[in-house]
Amino acid sequence: MARTPRPSAEPKPRRRASPRSTGGAAAGPAADAAAAKPGFTVRHYCQGIGDCHLLSFPREDGGRYFILIDCGVHSGVSGGADKIREVVADIATVTKRIDLLVVTHEHWDHVSGFMSAADAFAAIHVEDVWFAWTEDSNDALARDFDTYRGQALAALQMASSRLAGLSGADASLGTLGRELGQVLGFHFGAAGDKVRKARNAARDMAKGKVVYQQPGAGPLALPGVSGVKVYVLGPPRDPKALGLEERDSELYGQGLAGGFGMAMAQALMGYAAGSSAEDDGSPFDPEIGHSLAEILPLASGPATPKPGDLAVARAAPLVQLLHAHYSGPADASAVARGKKATAPTVSDQGWRRIDGDWLGLAADLAMQLDRGVNNTSLVLAFEFGDRRVALFVGDAQVGNWLSWQGLTWGAGESAVTGPDLLKRTVYLKVGHHGSHNATLKAKGLELMNHPDLSAFIPVNQLDAKNIGWNQMPFAGILDALRVHAGARVVRADDDWLADCVVPPALAGGGGSLRAVRCRAKLWVEFDVA
Repeated sequence: MARTPRPSAEPKPRRRASPRSTGGAAAGPAADAAAAKPGFTVRHYCQGIGDCHLLSFPREDGGRYFILIDCGVHSGVSGGADKIREVVADIATVTKRIDLLVVTHEHWDHVSGFMSAADAFAAIHVEDVWFAWTEDSNDALARDFDTYRGQALAALQMASSRLAGLSGADASLGTLGRELGQVLGFHFGAAGDKVRKARNAARDMAKGKVVYQQPGAGPLALPGVSGVKVYVLGPPRDPKALGLEERDSELYGQGLAGGFGMAMAQALMGYAAGSSAEDDGSPFDPEIGHSLAEILPLASGPATPKPGDLAVARAAPLVQLLHAHYSGPADASAVARGKKATAPTVSDQGWRRIDGDWLGLAADLAMQLDRGVNNTSLVLAFEFGDRRVALFVGDAQVGNWLSWQGLTWGAGESAVTGPDLLKRTVYLKVGHHGSHNATLKAKGLELMNHPDLSAFIPVNQLDAKNIGWNQMPFAGILDALRVHAGARVVRADDDWLADCVVPPALAGGGGSLRAVRCRAKLWVEFDVA
Protein backbone atom coordinates (compact mmCIF):
# COMPACT_ATOMS: atom_id res chain seq x y z
CA MET A 1 0.00 0.00 0.00
CA ALA A 2 1.23 3.52 -0.74
CA ARG A 3 2.67 5.38 2.23
CA THR A 4 0.42 7.62 4.24
CA PRO A 5 1.38 11.29 4.18
CA ARG A 6 3.48 12.70 6.99
CA PRO A 7 2.05 15.67 8.91
CA SER A 8 3.45 18.86 7.42
CA ALA A 9 4.10 20.29 10.90
CA GLU A 10 6.65 17.59 11.75
CA PRO A 11 8.50 16.61 8.60
CA LYS A 12 10.54 13.49 9.19
CA PRO A 13 14.19 13.84 8.13
CA ARG A 14 15.40 11.48 5.44
CA ARG A 15 18.92 10.51 4.46
CA ARG A 16 20.04 11.90 1.14
CA ALA A 17 19.83 9.42 -1.71
CA SER A 18 22.95 7.85 -3.14
CA PRO A 19 23.85 8.68 -6.77
CA ARG A 20 22.15 5.54 -8.06
CA SER A 21 19.10 5.79 -5.81
CA THR A 22 15.71 5.86 -7.50
CA GLY A 23 13.97 7.68 -4.64
CA GLY A 24 10.30 7.59 -3.74
CA ALA A 25 8.29 4.56 -2.69
CA ALA A 26 7.89 1.53 -4.89
CA ALA A 27 4.36 1.07 -6.20
CA GLY A 28 3.55 -2.57 -5.48
CA PRO A 29 0.65 -4.97 -6.06
CA ALA A 30 -1.47 -3.28 -3.42
CA ALA A 31 -1.34 -0.06 -5.38
CA ASP A 32 -2.22 -1.95 -8.57
CA ALA A 33 -5.32 -3.33 -6.89
CA ALA A 34 -6.42 0.01 -5.46
CA ALA A 35 -10.03 0.71 -6.23
CA ALA A 36 -9.51 4.46 -6.69
CA LYS A 37 -8.47 5.46 -10.20
CA PRO A 38 -7.93 9.20 -9.85
CA GLY A 39 -7.24 11.73 -12.51
CA PHE A 40 -5.37 14.93 -11.72
CA THR A 41 -5.55 18.68 -12.11
CA VAL A 42 -2.80 20.69 -13.78
CA ARG A 43 -2.43 24.47 -13.75
CA HIS A 44 -0.11 25.74 -16.47
CA TYR A 45 1.20 29.26 -15.96
CA CYS A 46 1.41 31.55 -19.00
CA GLN A 47 4.37 33.78 -18.15
CA GLY A 48 5.78 33.90 -21.69
CA ILE A 49 8.84 31.79 -22.55
CA GLY A 50 9.19 29.63 -19.47
CA ASP A 51 7.84 26.59 -17.64
CA CYS A 52 5.84 26.41 -14.42
CA HIS A 53 3.25 23.67 -13.89
CA LEU A 54 1.28 22.91 -10.72
CA LEU A 55 -0.19 19.39 -10.58
CA SER A 56 -2.43 18.00 -7.86
CA PHE A 57 -3.62 14.45 -7.22
CA PRO A 58 -6.35 13.39 -4.77
CA ARG A 59 -5.01 11.89 -1.52
CA GLU A 60 -6.52 8.98 0.30
CA ASP A 61 -7.29 11.29 3.25
CA GLY A 62 -9.35 13.66 1.11
CA GLY A 63 -6.62 16.27 0.63
CA ARG A 64 -4.47 16.96 -2.41
CA TYR A 65 -0.88 15.98 -3.24
CA PHE A 66 0.83 18.93 -4.98
CA ILE A 67 3.68 18.69 -7.47
CA LEU A 68 5.38 21.77 -8.90
CA ILE A 69 7.41 21.21 -12.07
CA ASP A 70 9.85 24.09 -12.70
CA CYS A 71 9.25 27.79 -12.15
CA GLY A 72 11.00 30.28 -14.41
CA VAL A 73 10.83 32.77 -17.25
CA HIS A 74 13.33 33.68 -19.97
CA SER A 75 15.53 36.70 -19.16
CA GLY A 76 14.54 38.27 -22.48
CA VAL A 77 10.81 38.45 -21.65
CA SER A 78 9.80 42.00 -20.81
CA GLY A 79 8.49 42.19 -17.23
CA GLY A 80 9.27 38.52 -16.72
CA ALA A 81 10.57 38.85 -13.16
CA ASP A 82 7.40 40.62 -12.04
CA LYS A 83 5.26 38.03 -13.80
CA ILE A 84 7.01 35.10 -12.12
CA ARG A 85 6.48 36.73 -8.72
CA GLU A 86 2.79 36.97 -9.60
CA VAL A 87 2.87 33.28 -10.52
CA VAL A 88 4.37 32.22 -7.18
CA ALA A 89 1.90 34.43 -5.30
CA ASP A 90 -0.89 32.62 -7.13
CA ILE A 91 0.58 29.22 -6.19
CA ALA A 92 0.47 30.31 -2.55
CA THR A 93 -3.28 30.96 -2.86
CA VAL A 94 -3.76 27.34 -3.92
CA THR A 95 -1.45 25.61 -1.46
CA LYS A 96 1.10 26.43 1.21
CA ARG A 97 2.70 23.00 0.78
CA ILE A 98 4.45 21.54 -2.25
CA ASP A 99 4.78 17.81 -1.63
CA LEU A 100 7.19 17.34 -4.52
CA LEU A 101 9.23 19.95 -6.40
CA VAL A 102 10.61 18.74 -9.74
CA VAL A 103 13.42 20.71 -11.38
CA THR A 104 13.83 19.37 -14.91
CA HIS A 105 17.11 21.06 -15.90
CA GLU A 106 19.40 23.99 -15.31
CA HIS A 107 18.07 26.72 -17.61
CA TRP A 108 17.00 30.17 -16.47
CA ASP A 109 13.51 29.89 -17.97
CA HIS A 110 12.91 26.85 -15.73
CA VAL A 111 14.53 27.97 -12.46
CA SER A 112 14.61 31.77 -12.27
CA GLY A 113 11.59 31.98 -9.95
CA PHE A 114 13.35 30.11 -7.15
CA MET A 115 15.60 33.15 -6.78
CA SER A 116 13.65 36.13 -8.12
CA ALA A 117 10.50 35.09 -6.19
CA ALA A 118 12.33 33.72 -3.15
CA ASP A 119 10.29 35.88 -0.74
CA ALA A 120 7.03 34.43 -2.05
CA PHE A 121 8.40 30.88 -1.94
CA ALA A 122 9.41 31.41 1.70
CA ALA A 123 5.73 31.10 2.64
CA ILE A 124 5.45 27.67 0.95
CA HIS A 125 6.69 24.44 2.56
CA VAL A 126 8.51 22.11 0.15
CA GLU A 127 8.66 18.49 1.27
CA ASP A 128 10.84 16.79 -1.38
CA VAL A 129 12.86 17.81 -4.44
CA TRP A 130 13.71 15.71 -7.49
CA PHE A 131 16.54 16.48 -9.90
CA ALA A 132 18.02 14.51 -12.75
CA TRP A 133 21.21 12.57 -12.01
CA THR A 134 23.08 15.17 -14.11
CA GLU A 135 22.80 17.64 -11.20
CA ASP A 136 24.43 15.30 -8.66
CA SER A 137 27.94 16.41 -7.71
CA ASN A 138 28.67 12.88 -6.41
CA ASP A 139 28.08 11.36 -9.86
CA ALA A 140 31.29 11.09 -11.91
CA LEU A 141 29.58 11.41 -15.28
CA ALA A 142 27.63 14.42 -14.04
CA ARG A 143 30.89 16.05 -12.94
CA ASP A 144 32.38 15.47 -16.40
CA PHE A 145 29.39 17.11 -18.03
CA ASP A 146 29.61 20.03 -15.61
CA THR A 147 33.30 20.50 -16.42
CA TYR A 148 32.51 20.61 -20.13
CA ARG A 149 29.70 23.09 -19.52
CA GLY A 150 32.01 25.34 -17.50
CA GLN A 151 34.63 25.31 -20.27
CA ALA A 152 32.01 26.07 -22.92
CA LEU A 153 30.60 28.98 -20.92
CA ALA A 154 34.09 30.41 -20.42
CA ALA A 155 34.67 30.22 -24.17
CA LEU A 156 31.36 31.91 -24.92
CA GLN A 157 32.06 34.68 -22.41
CA MET A 158 35.46 35.24 -24.03
CA ALA A 159 33.87 35.35 -27.50
CA SER A 160 31.16 37.72 -26.30
CA SER A 161 33.77 40.06 -24.82
CA ARG A 162 35.84 40.00 -28.02
CA LEU A 163 32.77 40.69 -30.16
CA ALA A 164 31.85 43.64 -27.98
CA GLY A 165 35.35 45.05 -28.44
CA LEU A 166 35.49 44.82 -32.23
CA SER A 167 35.30 48.08 -34.12
CA GLY A 168 33.47 48.10 -37.42
CA ALA A 169 32.10 44.59 -36.96
CA ASP A 170 29.84 43.55 -39.80
CA ALA A 171 26.13 42.91 -39.34
CA SER A 172 26.51 39.14 -38.95
CA LEU A 173 28.97 39.51 -36.07
CA GLY A 174 26.69 42.06 -34.43
CA THR A 175 23.82 39.59 -34.65
CA LEU A 176 26.06 36.85 -33.25
CA GLY A 177 26.90 39.06 -30.28
CA ARG A 178 23.21 39.54 -29.48
CA GLU A 179 22.51 35.83 -29.85
CA LEU A 180 25.38 34.96 -27.53
CA GLY A 181 23.85 37.31 -25.01
CA GLN A 182 20.63 35.29 -25.15
CA VAL A 183 22.45 31.99 -24.55
CA LEU A 184 24.48 33.45 -21.71
CA GLY A 185 21.22 34.78 -20.28
CA PHE A 186 20.02 31.19 -20.03
CA HIS A 187 23.03 30.26 -17.94
CA PHE A 188 23.73 33.45 -16.04
CA GLY A 189 20.27 35.01 -15.92
CA ALA A 190 19.25 38.62 -15.67
CA ALA A 191 21.40 41.20 -13.88
CA GLY A 192 24.21 38.68 -13.31
CA ASP A 193 22.17 36.21 -11.25
CA LYS A 194 23.59 32.80 -12.02
CA VAL A 195 21.35 29.90 -12.94
CA ARG A 196 23.35 27.68 -10.60
CA LYS A 197 22.31 29.86 -7.67
CA ALA A 198 18.64 29.59 -8.67
CA ARG A 199 18.94 25.81 -8.99
CA ASN A 200 20.54 25.61 -5.56
CA ALA A 201 17.78 27.76 -4.10
CA ALA A 202 15.28 25.15 -5.29
CA ARG A 203 17.41 22.36 -3.84
CA ASP A 204 17.63 24.05 -0.46
CA MET A 205 13.85 24.43 -0.15
CA ALA A 206 13.56 20.78 0.91
CA LYS A 207 16.36 21.11 3.46
CA GLY A 208 18.42 18.25 2.13
CA LYS A 209 15.62 15.86 1.13
CA VAL A 210 16.80 15.63 -2.46
CA VAL A 211 16.65 12.68 -4.84
CA TYR A 212 18.67 12.56 -8.07
CA GLN A 213 16.62 10.38 -10.37
CA GLN A 214 18.07 7.82 -12.77
CA PRO A 215 16.54 6.74 -16.10
CA GLY A 216 14.48 3.60 -15.59
CA ALA A 217 13.65 4.38 -11.97
CA GLY A 218 10.21 3.31 -10.77
CA PRO A 219 7.46 2.72 -10.89
CA LEU A 220 7.33 5.12 -7.93
CA ALA A 221 4.33 5.95 -5.76
CA LEU A 222 3.28 9.35 -4.46
CA PRO A 223 2.92 9.11 -0.65
CA GLY A 224 -0.73 9.08 0.35
CA VAL A 225 -1.99 8.78 -3.24
CA SER A 226 -3.56 5.60 -4.61
CA GLY A 227 -3.56 4.41 -8.19
CA VAL A 228 -0.72 6.64 -9.47
CA LYS A 229 2.71 5.45 -10.59
CA VAL A 230 5.63 7.56 -11.73
CA TYR A 231 8.18 6.35 -14.32
CA VAL A 232 11.51 8.12 -14.88
CA LEU A 233 12.40 8.11 -18.57
CA GLY A 234 15.32 10.49 -18.88
CA PRO A 235 17.90 11.88 -19.08
CA PRO A 236 20.00 9.00 -20.43
CA ARG A 237 23.38 8.09 -18.96
CA ASP A 238 24.90 7.48 -22.39
CA PRO A 239 27.10 10.50 -23.28
CA LYS A 240 26.39 9.95 -26.98
CA ALA A 241 22.66 10.16 -26.33
CA LEU A 242 23.12 13.31 -24.26
CA GLY A 243 24.99 14.88 -27.16
CA LEU A 244 22.49 13.87 -29.86
CA GLU A 245 20.45 16.96 -30.64
CA GLU A 246 19.44 16.49 -34.26
CA ARG A 247 18.36 13.59 -36.47
CA ASP A 248 16.49 14.58 -39.62
CA SER A 249 14.57 11.31 -39.83
CA GLU A 250 13.03 12.02 -36.42
CA LEU A 251 12.16 15.69 -36.93
CA TYR A 252 9.13 17.45 -38.41
CA GLY A 253 11.37 19.58 -40.61
CA GLN A 254 14.99 20.16 -41.56
CA GLY A 255 17.54 19.75 -38.81
CA LEU A 256 20.68 21.83 -38.31
CA ALA A 257 23.90 20.05 -39.19
CA GLY A 258 26.79 20.19 -36.75
CA GLY A 259 29.84 18.59 -38.36
CA PHE A 260 32.87 20.80 -38.96
CA GLY A 261 31.42 23.76 -37.10
CA MET A 262 30.96 21.72 -33.94
CA ALA A 263 34.51 20.39 -34.13
CA MET A 264 35.88 23.90 -34.56
CA ALA A 265 33.75 25.07 -31.63
CA GLN A 266 35.73 22.67 -29.47
CA ALA A 267 38.88 24.48 -30.63
CA LEU A 268 37.34 27.76 -29.46
CA MET A 269 36.99 26.23 -25.98
CA GLY A 270 40.67 25.31 -26.02
CA TYR A 271 41.66 28.83 -27.04
CA ALA A 272 39.58 30.36 -24.25
CA ALA A 273 41.24 28.02 -21.75
CA GLY A 274 44.70 29.17 -22.89
CA SER A 275 45.61 25.93 -24.62
CA SER A 276 49.16 25.84 -25.98
CA ALA A 277 48.31 23.26 -28.62
CA GLU A 278 49.34 24.18 -32.16
CA ASP A 279 46.68 25.22 -34.66
CA ASP A 280 46.76 22.50 -37.34
CA GLY A 281 45.01 24.87 -39.74
CA SER A 282 47.77 27.50 -39.60
CA PRO A 283 50.11 27.62 -42.64
CA PHE A 284 53.07 28.73 -40.46
CA ASP A 285 54.69 27.75 -37.19
CA PRO A 286 53.63 29.77 -34.11
CA GLU A 287 56.98 31.62 -33.90
CA ILE A 288 56.64 32.99 -37.43
CA GLY A 289 54.84 36.26 -37.96
CA HIS A 290 53.35 38.80 -35.57
CA SER A 291 50.34 38.80 -33.29
CA LEU A 292 47.45 40.86 -34.61
CA ALA A 293 46.64 41.81 -31.01
CA GLU A 294 50.02 43.62 -30.91
CA ILE A 295 50.11 44.97 -34.47
CA LEU A 296 46.56 46.28 -34.97
CA PRO A 297 46.67 48.97 -32.24
CA LEU A 298 49.72 50.42 -34.01
CA ALA A 299 48.23 50.05 -37.48
CA SER A 300 45.01 51.77 -36.46
CA GLY A 301 46.83 55.01 -35.67
CA PRO A 302 49.91 56.76 -37.09
CA ALA A 303 52.26 54.10 -38.44
CA THR A 304 55.33 55.20 -36.49
CA PRO A 305 57.05 52.76 -34.12
CA LYS A 306 58.15 53.85 -30.68
CA PRO A 307 61.84 54.80 -30.53
CA GLY A 308 63.99 51.93 -29.38
CA ASP A 309 61.28 49.28 -29.86
CA LEU A 310 63.16 46.75 -31.99
CA ALA A 311 60.25 44.31 -32.35
CA VAL A 312 57.96 47.05 -33.61
CA ALA A 313 60.66 48.47 -35.85
CA ARG A 314 61.05 45.07 -37.53
CA ALA A 315 57.30 44.97 -38.04
CA ALA A 316 57.17 48.52 -39.44
CA PRO A 317 56.45 47.46 -43.05
CA LEU A 318 53.57 45.29 -41.86
CA VAL A 319 52.23 48.09 -39.66
CA GLN A 320 52.35 50.46 -42.61
CA LEU A 321 50.61 47.95 -44.87
CA LEU A 322 47.80 47.32 -42.40
CA HIS A 323 47.52 51.04 -41.68
CA ALA A 324 47.07 51.79 -45.37
CA HIS A 325 44.82 48.94 -46.44
CA TYR A 326 43.19 47.31 -43.43
CA SER A 327 42.61 49.25 -40.23
CA GLY A 328 43.83 52.81 -40.67
CA PRO A 329 41.79 55.89 -41.65
CA ALA A 330 39.71 55.51 -44.77
CA ASP A 331 41.97 57.82 -46.82
CA ALA A 332 45.17 56.08 -45.74
CA SER A 333 45.17 53.79 -48.78
CA ALA A 334 44.97 56.78 -51.13
CA VAL A 335 47.89 58.50 -49.40
CA ALA A 336 49.88 55.26 -49.60
CA ARG A 337 49.42 55.25 -53.37
CA GLY A 338 50.79 58.80 -53.61
CA LYS A 339 47.39 60.40 -54.06
CA LYS A 340 45.99 63.31 -52.16
CA ALA A 341 43.28 62.47 -49.65
CA THR A 342 39.89 63.62 -50.87
CA ALA A 343 38.91 64.90 -47.44
CA PRO A 344 40.23 64.62 -43.90
CA THR A 345 38.46 61.78 -42.10
CA VAL A 346 38.74 59.62 -39.04
CA SER A 347 36.57 56.81 -40.40
CA ASP A 348 38.30 53.44 -40.24
CA GLN A 349 38.34 50.64 -42.77
CA GLY A 350 36.46 48.21 -40.56
CA TRP A 351 34.60 46.80 -43.51
CA ARG A 352 37.87 45.22 -44.66
CA ARG A 353 38.61 43.49 -41.38
CA ILE A 354 38.26 39.73 -40.95
CA ASP A 355 40.18 39.26 -37.70
CA GLY A 356 36.89 38.78 -35.80
CA ASP A 357 35.37 36.26 -38.19
CA TRP A 358 36.81 33.31 -36.29
CA LEU A 359 34.48 34.23 -33.42
CA GLY A 360 31.63 32.94 -35.58
CA LEU A 361 32.56 29.52 -34.20
CA ALA A 362 30.84 30.63 -31.02
CA ALA A 363 27.45 30.20 -32.71
CA ASP A 364 27.97 26.44 -33.05
CA LEU A 365 29.29 26.13 -29.53
CA ALA A 366 26.36 28.14 -28.15
CA MET A 367 23.85 25.86 -29.87
CA GLN A 368 25.72 22.77 -28.69
CA LEU A 369 25.77 23.97 -25.09
CA ASP A 370 22.15 25.12 -25.04
CA ARG A 371 20.77 21.92 -26.52
CA GLY A 372 23.10 19.77 -24.48
CA VAL A 373 21.61 21.19 -21.28
CA ASN A 374 18.11 20.69 -22.69
CA ASN A 375 18.97 17.02 -23.23
CA THR A 376 19.65 16.64 -19.50
CA SER A 377 15.95 17.23 -18.77
CA LEU A 378 14.32 15.02 -16.16
CA VAL A 379 11.41 13.32 -17.95
CA LEU A 380 8.50 11.85 -15.98
CA ALA A 381 5.52 9.76 -17.03
CA PHE A 382 2.58 9.70 -14.60
CA GLU A 383 0.37 6.62 -14.93
CA PHE A 384 -3.12 7.16 -13.52
CA GLY A 385 -6.70 5.96 -13.95
CA ASP A 386 -7.12 3.02 -16.31
CA ARG A 387 -3.39 2.85 -17.23
CA ARG A 388 -3.51 6.28 -18.84
CA VAL A 389 -0.33 8.36 -18.99
CA ALA A 390 0.56 12.04 -18.65
CA LEU A 391 4.00 12.87 -20.04
CA PHE A 392 6.11 15.84 -18.85
CA VAL A 393 9.27 16.03 -20.96
CA GLY A 394 10.97 19.23 -19.78
CA ASP A 395 12.99 20.40 -22.81
CA ALA A 396 14.23 16.91 -23.80
CA GLN A 397 15.64 16.69 -27.30
CA VAL A 398 16.50 13.92 -29.74
CA GLY A 399 18.98 11.82 -27.75
CA ASN A 400 16.84 11.92 -24.62
CA TRP A 401 13.70 10.83 -26.50
CA LEU A 402 15.46 8.01 -28.35
CA SER A 403 16.86 6.60 -25.09
CA TRP A 404 13.35 5.79 -23.85
CA GLN A 405 12.98 3.11 -26.52
CA GLY A 406 15.15 0.71 -24.53
CA LEU A 407 13.61 1.20 -21.10
CA THR A 408 11.66 -1.62 -19.44
CA TRP A 409 9.99 -1.98 -16.05
CA GLY A 410 9.01 -5.46 -14.88
CA ALA A 411 9.02 -8.62 -16.94
CA GLY A 412 6.75 -10.87 -18.97
CA GLU A 413 3.29 -9.84 -20.10
CA SER A 414 3.04 -7.23 -17.36
CA ALA A 415 6.25 -5.46 -18.41
CA VAL A 416 6.04 -1.74 -19.13
CA THR A 417 8.30 -0.22 -21.80
CA GLY A 418 9.12 3.29 -22.93
CA PRO A 419 7.20 2.92 -26.23
CA ASP A 420 4.27 1.46 -24.27
CA LEU A 421 4.09 4.59 -22.10
CA LEU A 422 4.08 6.78 -25.20
CA LYS A 423 1.26 4.76 -26.75
CA ARG A 424 -0.84 5.21 -23.61
CA THR A 425 -0.15 8.95 -23.31
CA VAL A 426 -3.35 10.99 -23.12
CA TYR A 427 -1.75 14.23 -21.92
CA LEU A 428 1.49 15.82 -23.14
CA LYS A 429 3.39 18.85 -21.89
CA VAL A 430 5.13 19.77 -25.14
CA GLY A 431 8.89 20.22 -24.82
CA HIS A 432 10.98 23.36 -25.27
CA HIS A 433 8.09 25.65 -26.19
CA GLY A 434 7.36 23.66 -29.35
CA SER A 435 10.84 23.90 -30.89
CA HIS A 436 11.72 21.80 -33.94
CA ASN A 437 13.85 19.13 -32.20
CA ALA A 438 12.02 18.73 -28.90
CA THR A 439 9.17 16.52 -30.14
CA LEU A 440 10.20 13.44 -32.08
CA LYS A 441 8.33 11.96 -35.01
CA ALA A 442 8.41 8.15 -35.48
CA LYS A 443 9.72 7.46 -31.97
CA GLY A 444 7.70 10.21 -30.38
CA LEU A 445 4.43 11.76 -31.41
CA GLU A 446 3.61 9.08 -33.99
CA LEU A 447 3.54 6.57 -31.12
CA MET A 448 1.06 8.75 -29.19
CA ASN A 449 -1.93 7.49 -31.10
CA HIS A 450 -4.40 7.43 -28.21
CA PRO A 451 -7.66 9.07 -29.35
CA ASP A 452 -7.91 11.06 -26.09
CA LEU A 453 -4.56 12.83 -26.48
CA SER A 454 -4.47 16.47 -25.32
CA ALA A 455 -1.43 18.79 -25.23
CA PHE A 456 -0.23 22.07 -23.79
CA ILE A 457 2.60 24.22 -25.24
CA PRO A 458 4.20 26.74 -22.84
CA VAL A 459 4.98 29.32 -25.52
CA ASN A 460 4.31 32.93 -26.40
CA GLN A 461 5.20 33.40 -30.05
CA LEU A 462 5.66 37.17 -29.77
CA ASP A 463 8.07 36.79 -26.86
CA ALA A 464 9.95 34.12 -28.81
CA LYS A 465 10.35 36.43 -31.82
CA ASN A 466 11.54 39.27 -29.59
CA ILE A 467 14.21 36.93 -28.27
CA GLY A 468 15.18 35.95 -31.82
CA TRP A 469 13.50 32.54 -32.00
CA ASN A 470 11.48 33.00 -35.17
CA GLN A 471 10.26 29.41 -35.53
CA MET A 472 8.91 28.80 -32.06
CA PRO A 473 6.51 27.10 -31.99
CA PHE A 474 7.65 25.17 -35.04
CA ALA A 475 4.92 24.92 -37.71
CA GLY A 476 5.54 21.22 -38.39
CA ILE A 477 5.14 20.38 -34.70
CA LEU A 478 1.90 22.36 -34.48
CA ASP A 479 0.46 20.62 -37.53
CA ALA A 480 1.35 17.17 -36.19
CA LEU A 481 -0.09 17.93 -32.75
CA ARG A 482 -3.37 19.09 -34.30
CA VAL A 483 -3.59 15.88 -36.30
CA HIS A 484 -3.24 13.84 -33.12
CA ALA A 485 -5.16 16.01 -30.64
CA GLY A 486 -7.31 18.35 -32.73
CA ALA A 487 -8.75 21.27 -30.75
CA ARG A 488 -7.23 19.90 -27.54
CA VAL A 489 -3.88 21.56 -28.33
CA VAL A 490 -3.63 24.64 -26.12
CA ARG A 491 -0.89 27.29 -26.24
CA ALA A 492 -0.01 29.76 -23.50
CA ASP A 493 -0.62 32.59 -25.98
CA ASP A 494 -4.00 31.44 -27.32
CA ASP A 495 -6.24 34.47 -27.91
CA TRP A 496 -9.04 33.15 -25.71
CA LEU A 497 -6.78 33.16 -22.66
CA ALA A 498 -6.71 36.97 -22.73
CA ASP A 499 -10.33 37.16 -21.53
CA CYS A 500 -10.91 33.55 -20.41
CA VAL A 501 -13.78 32.85 -22.76
CA VAL A 502 -13.25 29.11 -23.23
CA PRO A 503 -13.93 28.14 -26.86
CA PRO A 504 -16.84 25.73 -27.45
CA ALA A 505 -14.46 23.03 -28.68
CA LEU A 506 -12.89 22.94 -25.20
CA ALA A 507 -15.77 24.05 -22.96
CA GLY A 508 -17.40 20.65 -23.09
CA GLY A 509 -14.21 18.79 -22.37
CA GLY A 510 -13.51 15.81 -24.56
CA GLY A 511 -10.64 13.40 -24.87
CA SER A 512 -8.66 13.41 -21.64
CA LEU A 513 -9.97 16.85 -20.61
CA ARG A 514 -12.88 16.95 -18.18
CA ALA A 515 -12.91 20.66 -17.33
CA VAL A 516 -11.12 23.84 -18.39
CA ARG A 517 -10.60 26.93 -16.21
CA CYS A 518 -8.39 29.98 -16.58
CA ARG A 519 -7.35 33.34 -15.17
CA ALA A 520 -6.72 36.00 -17.80
CA LYS A 521 -3.09 36.15 -18.93
CA LEU A 522 -1.87 34.15 -15.94
CA TRP A 523 -2.88 30.48 -16.08
CA VAL A 524 -4.99 27.80 -17.69
CA GLU A 525 -6.10 24.76 -15.70
CA PHE A 526 -7.36 21.35 -16.79
CA ASP A 527 -8.96 18.43 -15.00
CA VAL A 528 -7.44 15.40 -16.72
CA ALA A 529 -8.96 11.93 -16.50
